[in-house]
Amino acid sequence: MTSLRLFLHVLAASVWVGGMIVMAGIIPSSRRIGTDAASTLAAAFDRIAWPAFGVAVLTGLWNVMALPMQDLPHPWIELHVLAVVVTGVAAAVHTVTRRNRAAAAAAMATATLFAAAAMYLGIVVSTTLPT
Repeated sequence: MTSLRLFLHVLAASVWVGGMIVMAGIIPSSRRIGTDAASTLAAAFDRIAWPAFGVAVLTGLWNVMALPMQDLPHPWIELHVLAVVVTGVAAAVHTVTRRNRAAAAAAMATATLFAAAAMYLGIVVSTTLPT
């Protein structure tokens, strides 16, 4: 069960983080295709990314609950959770501010930066667990 839980967590986090990075490269070019191409791509990404974010959060909670509290690597686990919260909030802000391109871009840059930070901190957490 541990392998399945970790696989699902890493897969979902990869979709969330990797998808943001791919979208950052695709969206500027998509505007040359048509005025609504970026919105169409963003909507398609949202249909995949938000469920992946939910799976990552749920499996992350499952990962934490599978450990004794004294084995949690402090402060790395708290920093990881903070980065996850910030990426989720910033991505939600991006979604509701899409009409304001500057605010949407700032929110997505923040979401992507903290998504990458969350992934890095997740690796730090996993490598500092007692064996």
